[in-house]
Amino acid sequence: MIPAAERITRARRIIQQARDLPVPEEMGRSDFSYIAQVKALLQQARDLVKFIPDTPSATPEIKAEARKILQEADQANKEILLRF
Repeated sequence: MIPAAERITRARRIIQQARDLPVPEEMGRSDFSYIAQVKALLQQARDLVKFIPDTPSATPEIKAEARKILQEADQANKEILLRF
């Protein structure tokens, strides 16, 4: 078992990894491999924290942080893949 605080930290690192992925020169953000990598990383981040808000033992602060991570993952998806 990974503590909730560690899950949140890992999720933030994974979201940053998705942001740091180099955009392919040839097809840019339209490259299917790039899109799949970004989506996979963001899904990993979501999966790490998705049950924390429903965990009775988690503090309200940790639950709020987990919800924030879920929002950050959605925002990162928009920023990374829909940016022109």
